[in-house]
Amino acid sequence: MFRLSKQVIRPNPLKFRPFTVGTSPNLTAHSPPLSINQEDLDVWIAQPKHFELSDTLHPERLSDLYITLPTRDGSRKPFHEPKRSHPLPPGFEIAYFHFRTPESELRPDGTDGEFCPPNPFSRRMWASGKMTWDPNNPLLIGERATATWTVDSVQKKGFDKGKPMLFVNKKIDFTMAGKSTPSLVEERVHVYLPDAQAQNRIPREVKDLPTSSDFSFTYVPSLTTLFRFSAIMWNAHHIHLDKDYAVEHEGYPERLVHGPLTSLMLLEAVADHSPKSTIRVFEYRARNPLVVGRSNTIHGKYLTKENSIQLWCVDEEGVVGMTGKVELV
Repeated sequence: MFRLSKQVIRPNPLKFRPFTVGTSPNLTAHSPPLSINQEDLDVWIAQPKHFELSDTLHPERLSDLYITLPTRDGSRKPFHEPKRSHPLPPGFEIAYFHFRTPESELRPDGTDGEFCPPNPFSRRMWASGKMTWDPNNPLLIGERATATWTVDSVQKKGFDKGKPMLFVNKKIDFTMAGKSTPSLVEERVHVYLPDAQAQNRIPREVKDLPTSSDFSFTYVPSLTTLFRFSAIMWNAHHIHLDKDYAVEHEGYPERLVHGPLTSLMLLEAVADHSPKSTIRVFEYRARNPLVVGRSNTIHGKYLTKENSIQLWCVDEEGVVGMTGKVELV
């Protein structure tokens, strides 16, 4: 389901509707006492973390992602198969370079165990990210490339308040075969939380957003969307696939939309409305959970003096799910 608006519109006012139960970095109740081995945790933080994955940017896999997105599936404009040797569109590296972890080695929530802290930090949420492209050295469809993963930093937060969280900043250099410099440098920040009982939470208020947007489009992330995106990402996180897990264990009203799916839709909004623009930097931050089956509206505001575009995603109840900004060449 997809609707497009080219008019300047005014976003819905923020509405704050608490989930009946929920767990997230902003909890509204006290968690049960936790047993954290600080020595083991500090040893893990101090350990060097490095991993390399090579992949071929097959057009067939990219086509699977195209057909998953309302911006490229042919529903509003003709479908075009990706072409070999053409630049990979911004954000679409998400279809490649996956950890192929055996099921027996996945974390309790279905996520990969690579770069994950020791127990009790068994739950993962996608918090924020940044991408920086080299316009003169793009990733090319059909070619071989390598993703080099390192952990840039680990931050402890909330330990003194009984709400411990670990923010793990994973830096990834995407480099074409035969090249010495990366085509894309990406940072992905995941927050790791202890396994705890579901609790009440209230959506965060997001301030300082524009009062109007220059473009917008609305779409509904369906169960099919979430399943296909999970499959393309090789992502078994239960929170996107298992309603019982999302509701009973995590405390959300439904399965959650992937953070990288929403960030990709922010980039797609730019590609759709400024097709001749070249993106140099993209930063984004998850603000509140977005759930399956609810319409999401992507807004964009041109910041002419900065040669950039401010972006945000709002659900049908006015809750801001994600904010972002692109800098153009």
